[in-house]
Amino acid sequence: MAPASEKPSARAAGPRARAPRMSGRERREQLVVIGRSVFAQKGYDATSVEEIAARAQVSKPIVYEHFGGKEGLYAVIVDRETSTLLGALEAALDDHRAHPRTLMERAALAFLTYIDEREDGFRILVRDSPATHQGGSYSTLLGDVAAKVESILTAQLRLRRYTAADAALYAQMLVGMVAFTGQWWLETRIPAKEDVAARMVNLSWFGLGALQKDPQLRGK
Repeated sequence: MAPASEKPSARAAGPRARAPRMSGRERREQLVVIGRSVFAQKGYDATSVEEIAARAQVSKPIVYEHFGGKEGLYAVIVDRETSTLLGALEAALDDHRAHPRTLMERAALAFLTYIDEREDGFRILVRDSPATHQGGSYSTLLGDVAAKVESILTAQLRLRRYTAADAALYAQMLVGMVAFTGQWWLETRIPAKEDVAARMVNLSWFGLGALQKDPQLRGK
């Protein structure tokens, strides 16, 4: 008969329980999350299927099975991030009864909130897309947002008897200011995003409020 001191180790020597296997959908989502993190850290060119597979603790063929390779995974991630950001901005601007300044505030805050909550996704979007990627780019996304802003500005310029032909130009300026400020804020996170949004709108709104109808350069 074995000594009493040996019994606990004997009981512990049984087969080890295996972790439950992921479904195909769960594995795909895991690879998207891991891929987003690696692409954000290293960029497209420096990211390899080997590293993504290693972090997911799967073999390389699993990545190819779900996405066809690095390019396919990257395309899925960019498409998701683009849709998420554009959806947030469109929702912020989609209230025709709201005052234009309120819409600007909502859009600026929605942009900064996306950066705050999906930092990896934003870092991927603002990087240059690889030559193999045929999807929409960050500049294309900003162009879509500018088109929304243009329609709002057109109505406001006409209401104030300004030429509506300037709406597209001002829309590009406003969206560019928000986008560039957002990239700067990503690295600083100071001040709070609410304060940044308020100050951006403060600058743009009161600048728009004092527009000259036919501005000319004074230093010519």
